[in-house]
Amino acid sequence: MIRAVRAVRVLPLLFLPLLLVSCGTEEAGAGADTGSSADTGKDTAGADKGTGSSADPAELAARAGALGVAPELVYVTDAPGFAVAQQSVGVFGGDGFHTAYFSQKTHAQFELFVDRGTLTAENCPKTQVGQGSGESVACERDGDAWYRKAGGQHEYALPRDGHVIRLVGTTDGPTRAVLREAAKATHHPDAAELTALLPPAPDGGTATEPVERGDLPPVGDGAPNNEVGASG
Repeated sequence: MIRAVRAVRVLPLLFLPLLLVSCGTEEAGAGADTGSSADTGKDTAGADKGTGSSADPAELAARAGALGVAPELVYVTDAPGFAVAQQSVGVFGGDGFHTAYFSQKTHAQFELFVDRGTLTAENCPKTQVGQGSGESVACERDGDAWYRKAGGQHEYALPRDGHVIRLVGTTDGPTRAVLREAAKATHHPDAAELTALLPPAPDGGTATEPVERGDLPPVGDGAPNNEVGASG
């Protein structure tokens, strides 16, 4: 079952238009032709569809690791007219991935979440849509994906080997067809998409680890001993 959302570096969609007007968006896996939105075929499986050279696994691991994201959980999509909101890129949950896509023309927006877990007919109605609304969840199977609605949100969810890719928007924002096409186009980033999507790891490192102090004793916290002696 998909874990409960722990919002880490996830920007509320309400604030994204204000940020994007001043800061712009990055074209990372966005804007390529994904076919007609009227397509009603059943193939909604995401795949490695990047058009450029494959990303270096070590580079992907370093960049993702610096953000606390598992490299295998980093995905992008192609959605005509939409671009990555760079301010939204970051870790989701324990080591999952999150980003948002925004259309400067229509101001429509959707979020892409990737987290560990699975989605089945049994747990689909019990699993929140997006970041949760408390509403009952309606689930509809569409090929190997799920189309889900709750309250004012809807999403396409793609179960993968040990993780789920979810594309979420408001029902008055991106249409079901837009989310469906974006779901079909999800893939791991190629080299160019990775460069645009994730910042370089500092000194090629990964997420910051606590520094071990060499000046502390093996027992206690090293604070001065202020106990009063026998002589007072």
